[in-house]
Amino acid sequence: MISTDIFANRRAQLLAQLPDHATVLVAANHEVLRSRDTDYPFRQHSDFWYLTGFPEPEAWLILEKRADGSTKELLLCRDKDPVAEVWQGRRFGPDKACQVFGLPAASLTELDDALHHACNGQTHLYYALGEQAFVESQVQQVLANLRAAPKKGFVAPTRLCDLRPLLGEMRLIKDAHEQSVMARAGKISAEAHLSAMQQCRPGMFEYQLEAIILQHFAMQGARYPAYNTIVGGGENGCILHYTDNQDRLRAGDLVLIDAGCELEGYAADITRTFPVSGKFSAEQAAIYQVVLNAQYAACAVVKPGNSSKDTLAAAMLELTKGLLELGILDGELPELIEQQAAKQYFIHGLGHWLGLDVHDVGAYKLDGCERPFVEGMVLTIEPGLYIPAGSPCAEKWWDIAVRIEDDLLVIKDGNLNLTDTVPKEIAAIEALMAQAAPVTP
Repeated sequence: MISTDIFANRRAQLLAQLPDHATVLVAANHEVLRSRDTDYPFRQHSDFWYLTGFPEPEAWLILEKRADGSTKELLLCRDKDPVAEVWQGRRFGPDKACQVFGLPAASLTELDDALHHACNGQTHLYYALGEQAFVESQVQQVLANLRAAPKKGFVAPTRLCDLRPLLGEMRLIKDAHEQSVMARAGKISAEAHLSAMQQCRPGMFEYQLEAIILQHFAMQGARYPAYNTIVGGGENGCILHYTDNQDRLRAGDLVLIDAGCELEGYAADITRTFPVSGKFSAEQAAIYQVVLNAQYAACAVVKPGNSSKDTLAAAMLELTKGLLELGILDGELPELIEQQAAKQYFIHGLGHWLGLDVHDVGAYKLDGCERPFVEGMVLTIEPGLYIPAGSPCAEKWWDIAVRIEDDLLVIKDGNLNLTDTVPKEIAAIEALMAQAAPVTP
């Protein structure tokens, strides 16, 4: 379990950025109905988790900063309930929550009064504007009550501020503990991809590879994936967020797997593409090498001071050059780069921030320019080429889809690849698959 000091320091850091007379409201997620009387597995709101580590639904965190600079913290959570706990699991309750999470705690039944006192007399109210309907409703009710009784000395906040930019900047830079957790998540996810490569055979179904991956996640203590797993064989790889995972894998096709586990709330995100039969065809190998060259080039410039502009330029040079050499693009290299001709086949971004959310928070631009990388950022680099049937190139390239993705931690003199234990060189992939024992679908 994460030390309560880490969460306390984050709350203190947030409060230090606020003006006096400010209140912060952060709400936990609610459980979500799956069908009739069953719910989806509960997943805590990332901001709430980041500030508290509290795992239960319906809770609230209230932070106050008063005129004299003094601060106050309060966690409101569900009461202990023996009957509900028999059916649905144990609850902390306010007393144990205070002991375990190092926060003053009270019953959720006191929410209305707690919000009233926390907002009265404050000028600034920070929360995630417009994000959660139940929060908006609660805030509007509190503000209405305060505005309706000025003769009682009630004063409502006059400035409603979006909390997300502040928390986004904090979450963007990972501390030592976060880096350690994300390294473990990357290792578990990499091992799962290795297992899928080793066990893949023609005739298997996409969902069987998915099952291999999810089993490894769970066996290592990461019970859930960080996002819906993508296993796309053949033409299905050309669908960027393909998650049906229902087709049979055919000899001669590539299979694209995009999968990462969630560990202690933190995501890993890996994509590998490999041949179902264990051997790349000449055309598959040619496209694959172009993407791999682009990924290596982009990763090489991930270091403090550079930015996504530099990584994209490096990747686009390799992708364009490679497509031109293969005859898939036609023209002069400088003009093709200027025209972004490769975007016809590279149809998504090069990467994203990674953390508590797989597409993590934090601004990508500052003052209209791509923000420089700094130590502690974690990002993905994931070039890809997708050539669906009917594309304006020779038919031999059709239905080839390749994406290669790794998770990079920015460090003092460059980057640390958290997921590079999954092979991505053509020879290494083929050797690994050749050594695997036969598996019956």
